[in-house]
Amino acid sequence: MSVIPTFTDQGSGAPVIFLHGIGGNAGNWQPQVAALSAEFRCIAWNAPGYADSPALPEMTFPALADSLAALMDHLKLDKAVICGLSMGGNVAQEFLVLHPARVRAMILMCTSASIGKPGSDFQQKFLAARLKPIEEGKTPADIAPDVVAGIVGPHAGPEVARILTGSMSGISPETYRQALHCLVSFDRRDAVKRIAVPTCLIAGEADTTVPAVVMERMAERIPGSAFHIIEGAGHIANLEAPDETNRLIGAFVRGLSA
Repeated sequence: MSVIPTFTDQGSGAPVIFLHGIGGNAGNWQPQVAALSAEFRCIAWNAPGYADSPALPEMTFPALADSLAALMDHLKLDKAVICGLSMGGNVAQEFLVLHPARVRAMILMCTSASIGKPGSDFQQKFLAARLKPIEEGKTPADIAPDVVAGIVGPHAGPEVARILTGSMSGISPETYRQALHCLVSFDRRDAVKRIAVPTCLIAGEADTTVPAVVMERMAERIPGSAFHIIEGAGHIANLEAPDETNRLIGAFVRGLSA
């Protein structure tokens, strides 16, 4: 069962759909929406279970991809540029595999084609470490300050921390638990080399969650892709370096029509 998620919709022109990360919501894309909606139609979703979006019976990447398709149906969009950060980038890749005709182009930020190898020790430790505080009764709001401090780059200011702490604090423990289990299930490494739409990859130089070298290797496997590194930015590069993010996204989407 797919659900139609809630969303923001601003501007006109070529549609760009923004997909947030595991601790985010539509508001995390406000710097991009504010700047780019003068030229493009900027749609930012609240993933199912986030903010006021209805939850899925079970959060899986195919179900998330189908919910994105349902949102596009609701908006009467045949195609769009899909821009995803972190887990949102995983959703973008899944959507391309399951609904290829609906992707005009793709922007992948601070994301990867898998979270370790399925069933690996790394993956099990990753999941256990992140679930531990939730299983101990803490909420995403309780752990948000520490999580945020661990993912942003050295130049992220207090406003970035405020926004990210706020978005993570709005997530229910059950949604966060489901999202973590969903996240470690992702593995589209074999699909990367078959990506045939224009693709722009953007990494944060100081991202320790998905190091820039991981994204660079990914870009090398995608024919004709563009790869950029934002200096000093950590894992939430769009908020940490909004002007450079806006410049890169704007130039890429503009170039599709050239």
